[in-house]
Amino acid sequence: MQAFLVSTGIVALAEMGDKTQLLALVLAARFRRPWPIVFGILVATLANHAMAGALGAWLTAMISPQTLRWILGVSFIAMALWMLVPDKLDEGDAASRRPRFGVFGTTTMLFFLAEMGDKTQIATVMLAARYDTWLAVVAGTTLGMMLANAPVVWLGAKVTKKVPLRVVHLVSALIFALLGAAALLGWG
Repeated sequence: MQAFLVSTGIVALAEMGDKTQLLALVLAARFRRPWPIVFGILVATLANHAMAGALGAWLTAMISPQTLRWILGVSFIAMALWMLVPDKLDEGDAASRRPRFGVFGTTTMLFFLAEMGDKTQIATVMLAARYDTWLAVVAGTTLGMMLANAPVVWLGAKVTKKVPLRVVHLVSALIFALLGAAALLGWG
């Protein structure tokens, strides 16, 4: 249960102000059809985070516990620093074009690609390597993504104006730094 709850909380916080959250806002504004967008986000996140979780589980099996502890500690601290750098959505994003594959297909493809190498995908790899329960991590990170993105799709700009993103990024960075320190010190 701890892996699920930690994964949910970390990814929900990390996703605030992330490029995929901004993409959700753009898609909601462009298509004005929330259900296909939300389902597309869910499918893309499940596929992406399942692969990331599998990679994390594989790393656990391939690397000695002592080496993995150091890699995770340094990675969590690096993630804490990365959280302090806000994401931006690239101009001329593909969401502004006509949807060739419909709203659901376009959302699924864009989200899957946007998540590649993203903070939340890397966090999923690290969390799956940290905890021995791959399924709980993937379920938690997926729920965290949905908690951060679904309200943006339904409520749009109202949500992003009321949430102090800088504070959320600082809290996320602090959590990652604490997890990194705990891993380096051998706690938990």
